[in-house]
Amino acid sequence: MKRVLHITHLYPKPYDPMLGITMHHQVKTLQEFGWFSKVIAPVPWSPFPVNRFSQKWEAYSRVPRYDVIEGIEVYYPRYLAFPKAWFFTISARFMYFSILSVAKKIREAFSFDLIHAHMALPDGFAAMLLSELFGIPFVVTYQATDTDITLQRGTGCASMLHTVFKSAAAVISPSPRLTQDFVALFGFKPTDVPYGIYLEDIVDAPSSFPLTKYQDKRVLLSVSRLLPTKGIDLVLRALPYLVQKYDNLQYVIVGDGGERVKLEEMTRDLNLTQYVDFIGWVPHERAMEYMARADVFTLPSWQETFGLVYIEAMAHGKPIVAVKGQGVDGIVRHGETGLLVKPRDVNALVKAIDFLFSHPEEARAMGKRARKLVLENYTWEKNAEKTIKVYEEVLNGA
Repeated sequence: MKRVLHITHLYPKPYDPMLGITMHHQVKTLQEFGWFSKVIAPVPWSPFPVNRFSQKWEAYSRVPRYDVIEGIEVYYPRYLAFPKAWFFTISARFMYFSILSVAKKIREAFSFDLIHAHMALPDGFAAMLLSELFGIPFVVTYQATDTDITLQRGTGCASMLHTVFKSAAAVISPSPRLTQDFVALFGFKPTDVPYGIYLEDIVDAPSSFPLTKYQDKRVLLSVSRLLPTKGIDLVLRALPYLVQKYDNLQYVIVGDGGERVKLEEMTRDLNLTQYVDFIGWVPHERAMEYMARADVFTLPSWQETFGLVYIEAMAHGKPIVAVKGQGVDGIVRHGETGLLVKPRDVNALVKAIDFLFSHPEEARAMGKRARKLVLENYTWEKNAEKTIKVYEEVLNGA
C-alpha cells in the first residue's frame, strides 16, 4: 500500500467548496487507485483584527483545523501570510513552519512514501523542506500562477522557483502550453499529466427546465467563478454586435463571485438585460445540464492553468471559444476542436462566436471531434494512471 502526502493551499473549504476542486478530484481518484492520501491545505492565519480586513480574511478565520471530504482527511494549519502577497518568499517559509508539526504527527501513523505539492510556491517550497527533513522524494505540479504571477514578483521568487523545480524528483505539467513555457523558462521538460473529468458527469440530455426556459434560443454559455481574469466582461462587450444579427441569442452565465455586481451593472448599462441570464452558483450536476443545453461555450479567460470547464464543455460536444496561449491551448486546436482568440480582444471574440452560430455544421463537427478527444484522453482515471506512473518512477529511482 502506497501513501502520499499532498500539500496544496488550493483545496475545498466550507466558504468555497469549489476552490481547488480539481486537486480534490485528483486526490480522490488516486486513493481509489490504491494510493492512499492525506492533504495538508494551509490557510492564512487570520486572528482579530486581521479577520476584519475583508470578507476573504474573515472567511479564513472560519475554516476548521480538520475535515474529511469524501473520505479524504484534510488538515488546515494556519500560516503567516501578508495581504496582497507582500513578502511572498517569507510567507513560503512561514508555510513550512506551520505545517511541520502537522506533517510530523501525520507521519507517525501514516508513513507516506512521497510528497506531492500542487503548486511550486509557496506549496512546493514547503514540500521541498519536508522532503529534506524526512528523506523522501517530492513531486511538484507546475501551475500557470507560478510563472504568470509568482515569477514576476522579483528575483527572490524567481530564485525560489528555480530551486524548487531543480530539487523535485519530478515536475508535472497539466497542459501542453504550460509544458512549452516551462521548457523555455527552466530548460528541461516536465511530465505531461493533464487533468480530467468524470465520465458519469456528462449529461446526455438536459432536464426539461433548461430545455423549456431557453426554447428557440441560441444559447451562449459561460460557467465560471466571476473573477476579473475570466473575461466575462469581454463577452458582454461582444454581445451588442452579436444580438444585432441573432435576436434570439441568450447569454447564460453560471457561477458567482466578486465581480457579479459589476457585471450586472455592465449588463444594464449596455441595455442587454433581456439577453443575459445570471444564474449564480448551482450544484455541479445542474451546471452540466446547462452545458448540455448550450449551443456554444465560451470563457475568454487569460489566466488558466488548465480549465476543466473547457474539457466539460468539449465532453458535451460543444464548440468552444477560448484564449490563445492559455492552459487549454493545445487541447483546443483552432478550427478542429474549437476556436482560439487573442486575449482581451473583443473583436476577435465577436468573429469567433459569430462564425460558430453562422456555420452550424462546422460547429457541430468541432464539437464532435472535441468530445472524442476528451473521452479518450481527459478523464480522472487517465490522470491517475499517468500520475501513478510518475510516482512509481520516482520511488523506483528511474
